[in-house]
Amino acid sequence: MARIYIGVGCNSTPEQNIASGLFALMQGFGHLTLSPTYVTQPVGCAGDEFYNLVVGCDTSDDVYGVVEALKVIESTHGRQRGYGNGAPVPLDLDLLTYDSLRLSSDQVSIPRVDISKYAYVLKPLARIAPHTRHPETGETYQEMWNSFVEKDGILRDVTYQFEDVYRLNQALDPSTALS
Repeated sequence: MARIYIGVGCNSTPEQNIASGLFALMQGFGHLTLSPTYVTQPVGCAGDEFYNLVVGCDTSDDVYGVVEALKVIESTHGRQRGYGNGAPVPLDLDLLTYDSLRLSSDQVSIPRVDISKYAYVLKPLARIAPHTRHPETGETYQEMWNSFVEKDGILRDVTYQFEDVYRLNQALDPSTALS
Protein backbone atom coordinates (compact mmCIF):
# COMPACT_ATOMS: atom_id res chain seq x y z
CA MET A 1 0.00 0.00 0.00
CA ALA A 2 1.20 3.47 -0.85
CA ARG A 3 0.46 6.56 1.25
CA ILE A 4 -0.77 9.39 -0.94
CA TYR A 5 -1.71 13.01 -0.31
CA ILE A 6 -4.26 14.80 -2.47
CA GLY A 7 -4.90 18.53 -2.68
CA VAL A 8 -8.61 19.37 -2.88
CA GLY A 9 -9.87 22.73 -4.11
CA CYS A 10 -13.13 24.31 -5.21
CA ASN A 11 -14.59 27.75 -5.89
CA SER A 12 -17.99 26.77 -7.29
CA THR A 13 -20.69 25.81 -4.77
CA PRO A 14 -17.98 24.63 -2.38
CA GLU A 15 -20.30 23.43 0.39
CA GLN A 16 -21.80 20.93 -2.04
CA ASN A 17 -18.78 20.04 -4.18
CA ILE A 18 -16.23 19.63 -1.37
CA ALA A 19 -18.63 17.38 0.58
CA SER A 20 -19.50 15.34 -2.50
CA GLY A 21 -15.85 15.13 -3.56
CA LEU A 22 -14.84 13.86 -0.13
CA PHE A 23 -17.60 11.24 -0.24
CA ALA A 24 -16.30 10.10 -3.64
CA LEU A 25 -12.74 9.90 -2.28
CA MET A 26 -14.00 7.85 0.69
CA GLN A 27 -15.77 5.48 -1.70
CA GLY A 28 -12.60 5.06 -3.76
CA PHE A 29 -9.96 5.01 -1.04
CA GLY A 30 -11.71 4.32 2.28
CA HIS A 31 -10.83 6.24 5.41
CA LEU A 32 -9.15 9.60 4.74
CA THR A 33 -6.90 11.71 6.90
CA LEU A 34 -8.50 15.15 6.54
CA SER A 35 -6.84 18.50 7.11
CA PRO A 36 -8.88 21.49 8.12
CA THR A 37 -10.68 23.18 5.22
CA TYR A 38 -9.53 26.73 4.53
CA VAL A 39 -10.98 29.56 2.49
CA THR A 40 -8.23 31.15 0.44
CA GLN A 41 -7.81 33.90 -2.06
CA PRO A 42 -7.67 32.72 -5.68
CA VAL A 43 -4.08 32.25 -6.85
CA GLY A 44 -3.22 32.51 -10.53
CA CYS A 45 -6.79 33.07 -11.63
CA ALA A 46 -9.74 35.40 -11.25
CA GLY A 47 -12.92 34.35 -9.55
CA ASP A 48 -14.42 33.52 -6.19
CA GLU A 49 -12.58 32.47 -3.07
CA PHE A 50 -11.36 28.87 -2.99
CA TYR A 51 -11.96 26.23 -0.41
CA ASN A 52 -8.84 24.09 0.03
CA LEU A 53 -7.77 21.09 2.08
CA VAL A 54 -5.45 18.11 1.83
CA VAL A 55 -6.42 14.49 2.33
CA GLY A 56 -4.18 11.54 2.98
CA CYS A 57 -5.05 7.93 2.29
CA ASP A 58 -3.61 4.57 1.34
CA THR A 59 -3.94 2.90 -2.03
CA SER A 60 -2.89 -0.23 -3.85
CA ASP A 61 -3.34 1.53 -7.21
CA ASP A 62 -0.25 2.67 -9.08
CA VAL A 63 0.32 6.40 -9.53
CA TYR A 64 -1.36 6.48 -12.95
CA GLY A 65 -4.40 4.63 -11.61
CA VAL A 66 -4.72 7.22 -8.84
CA VAL A 67 -4.44 10.12 -11.31
CA GLU A 68 -7.12 8.55 -13.51
CA ALA A 69 -9.42 7.97 -10.52
CA LEU A 70 -9.03 11.63 -9.49
CA LYS A 71 -9.85 12.81 -13.03
CA VAL A 72 -13.01 10.68 -13.06
CA ILE A 73 -14.14 12.19 -9.74
CA GLU A 74 -13.41 15.70 -11.05
CA SER A 75 -15.34 15.14 -14.27
CA THR A 76 -18.37 13.71 -12.42
CA HIS A 77 -18.40 17.00 -10.51
CA GLY A 78 -18.48 19.03 -13.72
CA ARG A 79 -14.79 19.89 -13.97
CA GLN A 80 -13.92 21.09 -17.46
CA ARG A 81 -10.34 21.94 -18.29
CA GLY A 82 -9.21 24.53 -20.77
CA TYR A 83 -11.77 27.23 -20.08
CA GLY A 84 -9.35 29.89 -18.91
CA ASN A 85 -8.41 31.31 -15.56
CA GLY A 86 -11.78 32.86 -14.75
CA ALA A 87 -13.82 29.68 -15.07
CA PRO A 88 -15.38 28.30 -11.90
CA VAL A 89 -13.71 25.17 -10.53
CA PRO A 90 -16.31 22.76 -9.12
CA LEU A 91 -13.64 20.32 -7.90
CA ASP A 92 -9.87 20.18 -8.32
CA LEU A 93 -8.03 17.07 -7.12
CA ASP A 94 -4.24 17.12 -7.37
CA LEU A 95 -2.05 14.17 -6.45
CA LEU A 96 0.63 15.82 -4.32
CA THR A 97 2.72 12.81 -3.31
CA TYR A 98 2.76 9.06 -3.75
CA ASP A 99 4.90 7.62 -0.95
CA SER A 100 8.43 8.89 -1.58
CA LEU A 101 8.12 8.56 -5.36
CA ARG A 102 9.84 11.10 -7.58
CA LEU A 103 8.37 11.09 -11.07
CA SER A 104 8.04 13.49 -13.97
CA SER A 105 6.03 12.43 -17.00
CA ASP A 106 3.59 13.93 -19.47
CA GLN A 107 0.73 12.89 -17.18
CA VAL A 108 1.99 13.72 -13.71
CA SER A 109 4.82 15.23 -11.70
CA ILE A 110 5.36 13.80 -8.23
CA PRO A 111 5.94 15.39 -5.78
CA ARG A 112 3.81 18.24 -7.01
CA VAL A 113 5.65 21.57 -7.04
CA ASP A 114 2.59 23.26 -5.44
CA ILE A 115 3.72 21.88 -2.07
CA SER A 116 6.62 24.33 -1.88
CA LYS A 117 4.86 27.17 -3.72
CA TYR A 118 1.46 27.68 -2.11
CA ALA A 119 0.37 28.17 1.49
CA TYR A 120 -3.03 26.65 0.69
CA VAL A 121 -1.28 23.34 -0.06
CA LEU A 122 1.60 23.35 2.43
CA LYS A 123 -0.31 24.48 5.54
CA PRO A 124 -2.96 21.73 5.41
CA LEU A 125 -0.32 19.15 4.43
CA ALA A 126 1.80 20.16 7.42
CA ARG A 127 -1.29 19.85 9.64
CA ILE A 128 -1.92 16.18 8.73
CA ALA A 129 1.62 15.00 7.97
CA PRO A 130 3.96 17.22 10.00
CA HIS A 131 6.72 14.61 10.33
CA THR A 132 6.52 13.25 6.79
CA ARG A 133 9.49 14.22 4.65
CA HIS A 134 9.28 15.83 1.25
CA PRO A 135 10.61 13.29 -1.29
CA GLU A 136 13.03 15.78 -2.87
CA THR A 137 14.15 18.15 -0.13
CA GLY A 138 14.10 15.73 2.80
CA GLU A 139 12.56 18.41 5.02
CA THR A 140 9.46 17.58 7.02
CA TYR A 141 6.31 19.38 5.96
CA GLN A 142 6.25 21.11 9.34
CA GLU A 143 9.80 22.37 8.82
CA MET A 144 8.83 23.59 5.36
CA TRP A 145 5.78 25.40 6.78
CA ASN A 146 7.80 26.96 9.60
CA SER A 147 10.23 28.49 7.10
CA PHE A 148 7.58 29.32 4.47
CA VAL A 149 7.57 33.04 3.68
CA GLU A 150 4.32 33.58 1.73
CA LYS A 151 1.82 32.63 4.46
CA ASP A 152 -0.73 35.23 3.37
CA GLY A 153 -3.82 34.25 1.44
CA ILE A 154 -5.36 31.79 3.87
CA LEU A 155 -8.39 33.69 5.09
CA ARG A 156 -10.24 31.44 7.53
CA ASP A 157 -10.88 27.88 8.67
CA VAL A 158 -14.32 26.64 7.55
CA THR A 159 -14.04 23.01 8.61
CA TYR A 160 -17.24 23.39 10.62
CA GLN A 161 -19.19 23.58 7.34
CA PHE A 162 -18.26 19.96 6.65
CA GLU A 163 -18.79 18.43 10.11
CA ASP A 164 -21.06 15.69 8.73
CA VAL A 165 -18.49 14.57 6.17
CA TYR A 166 -15.65 14.62 8.69
CA ARG A 167 -17.81 12.64 11.14
CA LEU A 168 -18.70 10.03 8.50
CA ASN A 169 -15.04 9.71 7.53
CA GLN A 170 -14.12 9.16 11.18
CA ALA A 171 -16.62 6.31 11.31
CA LEU A 172 -14.66 4.62 8.50
CA ASP A 173 -11.51 4.52 10.64
CA PRO A 174 -11.03 0.92 11.77
CA SER A 175 -9.02 2.03 14.81
CA THR A 176 -12.15 3.66 16.24
CA ALA A 177 -14.41 0.61 15.77
CA LEU A 178 -15.97 -0.93 18.86
CA SER A 179 -14.73 -4.41 19.77
